[in-house]
Amino acid sequence: MSKPTDLVQGTLDLLILKVIALEPMHGWAIAQRIRQISGDVLQVGQGALYPALHKLEQNAWITSDWKMSDNNRRAKYYTLTKAGRKVLDQESVQWERLAAAISLVVRAV
Repeated sequence: MSKPTDLVQGTLDLLILKVIALEPMHGWAIAQRIRQISGDVLQVGQGALYPALHKLEQNAWITSDWKMSDNNRRAKYYTLTKAGRKVLDQESVQWERLAAAISLVVRAV
Protein backbone atom coordinates (compact mmCIF):
# COMPACT_ATOMS: atom_id res chain seq x y z
CA MET A 1 0.00 0.00 0.00
CA SER A 2 1.36 3.44 -0.84
CA LYS A 3 2.18 6.03 1.78
CA PRO A 4 0.37 9.41 1.68
CA THR A 5 3.64 11.10 0.71
CA ASP A 6 4.11 8.94 -2.39
CA LEU A 7 3.34 10.97 -5.48
CA VAL A 8 1.40 9.49 -8.35
CA GLN A 9 3.72 9.05 -11.34
CA GLY A 10 3.99 12.35 -13.21
CA THR A 11 2.26 14.55 -10.64
CA LEU A 12 5.43 16.21 -9.34
CA ASP A 13 5.86 18.14 -12.59
CA LEU A 14 2.29 19.38 -12.35
CA LEU A 15 2.74 20.43 -8.71
CA ILE A 16 5.96 22.31 -9.47
CA LEU A 17 4.43 24.11 -12.45
CA LYS A 18 1.37 25.07 -10.42
CA VAL A 19 3.42 26.42 -7.52
CA ILE A 20 5.76 28.55 -9.62
CA ALA A 21 2.82 29.81 -11.71
CA LEU A 22 1.99 31.90 -8.64
CA GLU A 23 5.46 33.48 -8.40
CA PRO A 24 9.12 32.64 -9.16
CA MET A 25 10.66 30.50 -6.42
CA HIS A 26 13.85 28.68 -5.54
CA GLY A 27 13.89 24.92 -5.03
CA TRP A 28 13.60 24.83 -1.24
CA ALA A 29 10.67 27.28 -1.35
CA ILE A 30 8.92 25.14 -3.98
CA ALA A 31 9.17 22.05 -1.75
CA GLN A 32 7.99 24.03 1.29
CA ARG A 33 5.02 25.50 -0.60
CA ILE A 34 3.91 22.05 -1.78
CA ARG A 35 4.19 20.75 1.78
CA GLN A 36 2.33 23.75 3.17
CA ILE A 37 -0.52 23.77 0.64
CA SER A 38 -1.01 19.99 1.03
CA GLY A 39 -1.31 20.29 4.80
CA ASP A 40 2.00 18.47 5.34
CA VAL A 41 0.79 15.43 3.38
CA LEU A 42 3.08 15.85 0.36
CA GLN A 43 6.78 16.15 1.13
CA VAL A 44 9.09 16.45 -1.85
CA GLY A 45 12.70 15.49 -1.20
CA GLN A 46 15.69 17.03 -2.95
CA GLY A 47 16.37 13.73 -4.71
CA ALA A 48 13.07 14.06 -6.58
CA LEU A 49 12.73 17.85 -6.76
CA TYR A 50 15.96 18.87 -8.45
CA PRO A 51 15.90 16.23 -11.22
CA ALA A 52 12.29 17.28 -11.94
CA LEU A 53 13.29 20.96 -12.08
CA HIS A 54 16.16 20.10 -14.42
CA LYS A 55 13.82 18.15 -16.70
CA LEU A 56 11.25 20.97 -16.74
CA GLU A 57 13.99 23.43 -17.64
CA GLN A 58 15.25 21.16 -20.44
CA ASN A 59 11.69 21.01 -21.80
CA ALA A 60 11.63 24.85 -21.76
CA TRP A 61 8.60 24.85 -19.46
CA ILE A 62 10.53 26.82 -16.84
CA THR A 63 13.55 29.12 -16.85
CA SER A 64 15.94 29.93 -14.04
CA ASP A 65 17.95 32.91 -12.83
CA TRP A 66 20.37 33.26 -9.94
CA LYS A 67 19.15 35.81 -7.37
CA MET A 68 19.60 36.58 -3.69
CA SER A 69 17.14 34.80 -1.43
CA ASP A 70 15.43 36.25 1.64
CA ASN A 71 18.26 34.94 3.84
CA ASN A 72 20.87 36.70 1.66
CA ARG A 73 22.13 33.61 -0.18
CA ARG A 74 22.39 33.03 -3.89
CA ALA A 75 19.61 30.77 -5.08
CA LYS A 76 18.32 29.62 -8.44
CA TYR A 77 14.81 31.01 -8.95
CA TYR A 78 12.49 29.19 -11.34
CA THR A 79 9.87 30.92 -13.50
CA LEU A 80 7.12 29.47 -15.64
CA THR A 81 7.46 30.06 -19.39
CA LYS A 82 4.63 30.58 -21.88
CA ALA A 83 5.06 26.97 -23.01
CA GLY A 84 5.01 25.88 -19.36
CA ARG A 85 1.73 27.74 -18.80
CA LYS A 86 0.20 25.87 -21.74
CA VAL A 87 1.41 22.52 -20.37
CA LEU A 88 0.13 23.43 -16.89
CA ASP A 89 -3.32 24.20 -18.27
CA GLN A 90 -3.43 20.95 -20.26
CA GLU A 91 -2.10 18.79 -17.43
CA SER A 92 -4.47 20.37 -14.90
CA VAL A 93 -7.46 19.39 -17.04
CA GLN A 94 -6.09 15.84 -17.42
CA TRP A 95 -5.44 15.57 -13.68
CA GLU A 96 -8.96 16.72 -12.78
CA ARG A 97 -10.40 14.15 -15.17
CA LEU A 98 -8.22 11.35 -13.76
CA ALA A 99 -8.89 12.29 -10.13
CA ALA A 100 -12.64 12.38 -10.75
CA ALA A 101 -12.53 8.95 -12.41
CA ILE A 102 -10.54 7.45 -9.52
CA SER A 103 -12.96 8.97 -7.02
CA LEU A 104 -15.89 7.38 -8.85
CA VAL A 105 -14.29 3.95 -8.64
CA VAL A 106 -13.28 4.30 -4.97
CA ARG A 107 -16.74 5.50 -3.94
CA ALA A 108 -18.54 2.76 -5.92
CA VAL A 109 -16.76 -0.13 -4.26
